[in-house]
Amino acid sequence: MEDSQNQGENSNMSVDSTPKVTGIGGIFFFSDNPKETRDWYAKNLGFDTNDWGSTFESRNTAKPEEIESLQWSPFKKGDEYFSPSKKDFMINYRVQNIEGLVKKLRENGVTIVDEILTYDYGKFVHIMDSDGNKIELWEPV
Repeated sequence: MEDSQNQGENSNMSVDSTPKVTGIGGIFFFSDNPKETRDWYAKNLGFDTNDWGSTFESRNTAKPEEIESLQWSPFKKGDEYFSPSKKDFMINYRVQNIEGLVKKLRENGVTIVDEILTYDYGKFVHIMDSDGNKIELWEPV
């Protein structure tokens, strides 16, 4: 809230830095045979797949010059990447101001599974929701 108020007071600030989700970055789910699943989607639904799944690109409607991506990936059933969740899926949410969001989540008592990790394609952290779903938060570069 404070960031939004500061934006109104300072007209030179054009970037919204409110810690929040801005979209879906990926859909991950368990499969008995990820390769077979990727091949099925490629053959029947035209997915352009690779070893990690398929990437869908779109334009950010607020900033049309910006290309966003959504990663679709089947994982081998039981893959530890979903732990500690016992669910068969995980959603990756695209966020802005990941540090501020993690601070807010800690204040709200949300379980933070790991620390923020930085890669050349963005920052990641995992949390648990109230239903025991592991959620991946991603702030793209």
